[in-house]
Amino acid sequence: MEPAPRPGSAAAEPLILVEENGWRRAVPGLARLAARAAALAGAGTVVLASDRAVKRLNARHRGRNKPTNVLSFPGPGGGEIILALGVVRREAEAAGRSVGRHLAHLLVHGGLHLAGFDHHGAGAARRMEMAEARLLRRLGVPNPWRRG
Repeated sequence: MEPAPRPGSAAAEPLILVEENGWRRAVPGLARLAARAAALAGAGTVVLASDRAVKRLNARHRGRNKPTNVLSFPGPGGGEIILALGVVRREAEAAGRSVGRHLAHLLVHGGLHLAGFDHHGAGAARRMEMAEARLLRRLGVPNPWRRG
């Protein structure tokens, strides 16, 4: 298996697959934003899917029969990141963010998972949050972890 590119490094142009058309309505400039964030995250493929599709994948691969915001699957060429529109939209609204900014954050988050980061434990979570903030700054997206 080929290792995932390091997040923030130059990577091949990611493939963006929009399987749920609602993504186009929810995020102005979707193609450009997703491609920039995915490239920065080191992802090879991004699938912008429905909650239903992500729920099936989450049940099959993680044993959790519910949709989640983002799933990351390691693989050749940087791996694959899959996002659920409804979950992402609801989370963005609850946090007072645009869907586009939340999408960028979750793409970076998924890319860091592909690179071996996790958020199990306070120290690991803090390192991952700091890495997310650095990469998001390069995209012009505010730090989602900043308090206040």
